[in-house]
Amino acid sequence: MIDKVVIANRGEIALRILRACHELGIRTVAVHSTADRDLKHVLLADETVCIGPPSAAASYLNIPAIISAAEVTDASAIHPGYGFLAENADFAEQVERSGFTFIGPRPGTIRLMGDKIAAIRAMREAGVPCVPGSGGPLDDDDQTNLALAREIGYPVLIKASAGGGGRGMRVVHTDATLLDAISLTRTEASAAFGSDVVYMEKFLGNPRHIEFQVLADEHGNAIHLGERDCSMQRRHQKVVEEAPAPGIDAAVRARMGERCAEACRRIDYRGAGTFEFLYEDGEFYFIEMNTRVQVEHPVTEMVTGIDIVQEQLRIAAGEPLSHRQQDVVVRGHAIECRINAEDPVRFMPSPGEITRLHIPGGPGIRVDSHIYQGYRVPSHYDSLIGKLIAHGDDRPAALARMRQALREIVIGGINSNAELHRRILDDAGFAAGGVNIHYLQEHLAG
Repeated sequence: MIDKVVIANRGEIALRILRACHELGIRTVAVHSTADRDLKHVLLADETVCIGPPSAAASYLNIPAIISAAEVTDASAIHPGYGFLAENADFAEQVERSGFTFIGPRPGTIRLMGDKIAAIRAMREAGVPCVPGSGGPLDDDDQTNLALAREIGYPVLIKASAGGGGRGMRVVHTDATLLDAISLTRTEASAAFGSDVVYMEKFLGNPRHIEFQVLADEHGNAIHLGERDCSMQRRHQKVVEEAPAPGIDAAVRARMGERCAEACRRIDYRGAGTFEFLYEDGEFYFIEMNTRVQVEHPVTEMVTGIDIVQEQLRIAAGEPLSHRQQDVVVRGHAIECRINAEDPVRFMPSPGEITRLHIPGGPGIRVDSHIYQGYRVPSHYDSLIGKLIAHGDDRPAALARMRQALREIVIGGINSNAELHRRILDDAGFAAGGVNIHYLQEHLAG
């Protein structure tokens, strides 16, 4: 087993990684910016290294500083968490070239899945269903692009191959606006992602967002841990997630999950990953693969009993998977609410000192958070300050526990979006299950 890990992240995921490491007897090194010296995982780590000023570009995205921290502390591995450098193939490559273990997929796999066109091509070859589209980058032939859009059928989506997180996308409804949309998306993609390669696919009007969690080792073993529904989104950002997805038949889950596991075997995947799909009219359409641990991984852990972060560590150490597919059993239902330091109506970030704090508890309640009374939420990073997870024997039981937990939670001194979550949990449409990805945005607008 790896003996010492540099945690190259911050906040709740950094604390989550630290806990997994310590449970396995692995020593930890917390790297942090000057703004984060009071983070919970920094206070609990075996060693700490300050890697720069508050700016993420000068600290958490500073590759030489992170690798230097691993060198001076004699660490053996680096865990990137999610966000920041987690899906940066160049970072993974530099980590391994420097003699450390990157806790994640191989650099070539990250690069393959980071290129949306190459990823779609690989998934089609593996038998994973994809959204009808161009199947490759768009060229400069206007007539060819117009003919392609008509063949696919409007509306279509122009997407940046290197995009992600809801950025680099434009919906087109007619011939009249197609060519300008392609040109604008290329320009924006070049500025945002360093690549102007774009492609076209069918725009699905009312899909759900369903994703499958996978684990794969370097010995050719791959399994899936079922699916999650992440359709409650605001501006393409997930707000509430749950597992399993309401209304997905067990046989369909098994068939799609096995296709994802088989795709992992075909591309020689290693580590934890997530296949993301749009689901409409009973059909799944692959959109991308996240080559890292997801924010919403706790709901899968709650229904399967499998510690995904510990599995990441074991896989990185060269061990075979701890579980076979037949060992994976989904029990009950779990829901996660992302708690952000922001105004629940205007969604403006709300940094500042936490003056009062009450964390809910009781049967089936889990809270993944780095905050504590007296902690000062900085203004330099993402507003996520915690995740509230509820598990029950079925979905109604999980909903009831989550409603109670949201009634109990108190975060004083700053604004939080807890009130938004209370409204969501009381909404009849969400309670019924199976809402599409536009539901929350439309609900907020109304």
